[in-house]
Amino acid sequence: MDPEEFLEDDEPTLRPQTLDEFVGQEDLKKQLRIFVEAARRRQEALDHVLLAGPPGLGKTSLCRILAGEMGVDIKITSGPTLERAGDMAAILTSLEEGDFLFIDEIHRLNRAIEEVLYPAMEDFAMDIVLGQGPSARTIRMDVPRFTLVGATTRTGLITSPLRDRFGFSSRLDYYAPEDLKQLIERNARILGIQTDEAGARQLAERSRGTPRIANRLLRRVRDYAEVVADGVIDEETANAALQMQGVDTLGLDRVDREYLGLVIDKFDGGPVGLGTISVALGEARDTVEDVYEPYLLQSGLIQRTSRGRVATRRAYTHLGLPEPGGGREG
Repeated sequence: MDPEEFLEDDEPTLRPQTLDEFVGQEDLKKQLRIFVEAARRRQEALDHVLLAGPPGLGKTSLCRILAGEMGVDIKITSGPTLERAGDMAAILTSLEEGDFLFIDEIHRLNRAIEEVLYPAMEDFAMDIVLGQGPSARTIRMDVPRFTLVGATTRTGLITSPLRDRFGFSSRLDYYAPEDLKQLIERNARILGIQTDEAGARQLAERSRGTPRIANRLLRRVRDYAEVVADGVIDEETANAALQMQGVDTLGLDRVDREYLGLVIDKFDGGPVGLGTISVALGEARDTVEDVYEPYLLQSGLIQRTSRGRVATRRAYTHLGLPEPGGGREG
């Protein structure tokens, strides 16, 4: 499981415990409230849930909240750690009635694991092969009615048979600055940090629409405020601390600007292929595509075309660079 999906162990109280404490994603929360209440009234296990979206938006937190709302336990694992069908079988047989099984990066499950999940999700049963060769036989063993919650950053990589077995699926969106400002003010109170409205707004506007980044910046700016300033995060302190960390007004960090600089300076603004970019940055293709590019795309700084990535007019303006050939569309 992606370790960054969780907050640091020394500050576990930042994780929301209920849907009311969970900031943002209002439309999704409305649906989940109805979903949970209907299951509780029928005294049934919650239907299987698929949560998609970029890293750090709260998929794991939502799963924990749903389990808490249903009053059941949760077991957590991730797609890459499940290598054999026996691994999944061991987890399924350890579940109690109504328990949640959370699989992060579910799009990285191998086919053998999926074959075990199909009957478990539909019929709450598991097919076990005894013996080998011509004498092998299959027996079906019941498993408790459970709720599978899958989290993915790449819905398109989930096979159709698996995706179709989820009763509820939704995508988490990037957060608006106002939602992040509310989250920062809430977490600042929990951590005993003094921050004014302007300081919280600066942090929110540079958090790339992502709660995980907002929490990380809050902790780092807190350190700066305690050591360099008077302990209060105001606008001036937030600006100085974020500038020292290389976070600009759009929330871009050094790697983001290196990405844009690579496309603009070395490849004349593009188009340039993903493979070339990943080699030049020294990062895996999946990391570039799943971690770096989503926010650059959402911010309108790059475009994906059939020929490769292209820097937009806004990227040139943000970096203070002249546009080639009279400017690009962006």
